[in-house]
Amino acid sequence: MSKTVDLVISGGTIVSPESSFQGSIAIQDGMIVEVGADSRMPDARDVIDAKGKHLLPGAIDSHVHFREPGFTHKEDWRTGSTAAAFGGVTTVMEMPNTNPPIANVEALKIKQAAAAKGAYVDYGLYGLIVDNNLDQIEPLIENGVACFKIYLSESATGQYQPPHDGIMLEAFEIIARRGIRCAVHAENGGIIGRREKILKEAQRHDPLAHQASRPVVAATESVSRSIIFAEWTGCRIHIAHESSGDGLYLIEGAKARGVDITVETCPQYLLLTTEHMKKMGGITRCNPPIREPGHDEKLWKALHAGTVDMIATDHAPHTPEEKIHANIWHCHCGLPGIETQMPLMLNEVNRGRMTINQYVLWSSVNPAKAWSIYPTKGAIQVGSDADIAIVDMNHETAIDREKLHSKGRLSPFHGWAVKGVPIATIVRGRPVVRDGKLVGEAGWGKPIRQTIAPGRPRNTDQTSAAIVRAPKY
Repeated sequence: MSKTVDLVISGGTIVSPESSFQGSIAIQDGMIVEVGADSRMPDARDVIDAKGKHLLPGAIDSHVHFREPGFTHKEDWRTGSTAAAFGGVTTVMEMPNTNPPIANVEALKIKQAAAAKGAYVDYGLYGLIVDNNLDQIEPLIENGVACFKIYLSESATGQYQPPHDGIMLEAFEIIARRGIRCAVHAENGGIIGRREKILKEAQRHDPLAHQASRPVVAATESVSRSIIFAEWTGCRIHIAHESSGDGLYLIEGAKARGVDITVETCPQYLLLTTEHMKKMGGITRCNPPIREPGHDEKLWKALHAGTVDMIATDHAPHTPEEKIHANIWHCHCGLPGIETQMPLMLNEVNRGRMTINQYVLWSSVNPAKAWSIYPTKGAIQVGSDADIAIVDMNHETAIDREKLHSKGRLSPFHGWAVKGVPIATIVRGRPVVRDGKLVGEAGWGKPIRQTIAPGRPRNTDQTSAAIVRAPKY
């Protein structure tokens, strides 16, 4: 190759799920055009020396809340995507519970405009399923939503209640025809509402009261219901923020039967337990809650077994005034995580809990496949987008909330020692973070380009649309 290219990243260790090898990467017009020995690289207008470093496909975070529009005092597209870039994340899937919620095309266009103006990294946008917007599902798809989200308990922002089961089933029927995936916040709202009422009447406002209001059975029941509806309709589903071990057998069984179900967990469920909640209080309040010791180890085993597919963050920042209260019910639910996920997980690589190849599988490859963007994203190979995180596996530091780039910096991991950090992030061939500095520009991030396999709807003769037609005798 004699043509001068835009960028060469030279002399690093290139990582895939299957292997790690010394090599270099040539990039032109945002795409990878050569992977191999340094001697094979063309001349370049810019060169990054990655000797001694690892080159990973950028992380794809399937679950973030950037809060814009409507809650920009907590976060916005500029600050959230800046934090993503400093955390080695090159693509995010952003949640629909903003204000207005993304339940119709008008609201979607507002968010699309905000993302187009502020994003430093690439993104997909969720649409929301509520009781009164079944007629908006098809228009939302046509106008660019990448996936849907359905909450089976009240949203953390309190804007809407979960749709009833008839709406959920009908939504799955519609989405199944189109083949895109629907994520589920799987917690039983009826159980949670009743228990929260009892706890408040009993004057329980300690940190563990939140955990007691959202027992594992509430999550297990909702996972079961979601699987039943998905298997009946053929809808592809995604279980968000799996926090406990009790329902994993349901997921394992569904996968064995061929149900198209993907599952994420998050660092807070892999690394924290109720023992941390007792010490840190409202900073750790999130939905679903952090669990008792033992669930963390079950989730690690489920990752290794393939029952859980990926690591996401549920990045959900709030201000200190919203998070720090003696009464747990006054503490907003959610915590920041997009910038700390990669250092925390690379530290676990160095501790021997997983290999760096497994980390790439769980942080990038599997999310890319779930959201129908692989191998455009999630791979370091010729023809893929040049989305790359350069990491130093030997760099030791401590997580410092004062240095985080999110508006919501109250990380429960403040002070944690980590070994292994991202030092540069490239999005579609352009460095966004380099040498510890933000060098990209807001608006560089673009919507993901999906290649969705045809839907495989089931029981189509018994859908809500089909039953209104008179049968032929």
